[in-house]
Amino acid sequence: MDPVSIQPEVTQRDLRNRSKEIMDAVQGGQAFTVTRDGHRIGELVPLRRRRRFVPRAEFAAMSRSAPEVSPEAFRTDQDAVADQELSDPYDR
Repeated sequence: MDPVSIQPEVTQRDLRNRSKEIMDAVQGGQAFTVTRDGHRIGELVPLRRRRRFVPRAEFAAMSRSAPEVSPEAFRTDQDAVADQELSDPYDR
């Protein structure tokens, strides 16, 4: 099934005339397909909201299922990509 067809379509004219109503719906989680002259030209989709805080219990649960990290392998990877030579930034 075409995911675009699930969303309601809104014409360019309707978007202009009903912008507050449509944008309020987008803010509320609704997505729209925008059409011009009967052709689909774009989509209005809500932005994903990023969480700023992860509860301690959720972090602990994620940590328990995370893969184990080998400190030696991590250091080897770091050494392979990082410049380990010290240099004077004022040396010209």
